[in-house]
Amino acid sequence: MGFTFAYRLILVVAIASVLGISLANKDWGSPNFNYTGWGWGWGWGWGSSKSNHTGQGFNNHPLNETQGPKKIIVGGSENWHFGFNYSEWAFNNAPFYFNDTLVFKYDPPSNTTFPHSVYLFSDRWSYLNCDLKRAKMVANATQGGGDGFEFVLKRWTPYYFACGERNGFHCKVGGMRFMVMPLFRWHY
Repeated sequence: MGFTFAYRLILVVAIASVLGISLANKDWGSPNFNYTGWGWGWGWGWGSSKSNHTGQGFNNHPLNETQGPKKIIVGGSENWHFGFNYSEWAFNNAPFYFNDTLVFKYDPPSNTTFPHSVYLFSDRWSYLNCDLKRAKMVANATQGGGDGFEFVLKRWTPYYFACGERNGFHCKVGGMRFMVMPLFRWHY
């Protein structure tokens, strides 16, 4: 009973967090309601003398404007290789949104490079244990060359990625795993 309650509580917290983050940068459209520009629009508050609906004021940063889907190279300039912490990379490059495309770039196997692949885990437990039995290969060792392998985030679900080479050794020891949870983009 307590175990299922804990799962339900985690699910509620996760949903509330996703919705809260998704709504955080939404400009509600009222000139007197400056949700993201720090000034309150009523003549008081931080930066109120310069703050306005455009988000200029105390922090001097414009409001985040919602953009369309992006192509994101996994690992940035590091690409997809053994020994890089992709969980940290994903944390530092979040948030990810629906229809963003993750691009996995890696060298095809040769005499001087180890092969890499991309696996998608079906659940968190398999991901945490690098258990490939319940994972699905979405890109083989040759698909990361050239422009790379592209994976589009199409569902509101956690995506658990890892390299499946050496029976999960790259996942377990080499840091080649990460998780993303795509968020909604709000258009207004």
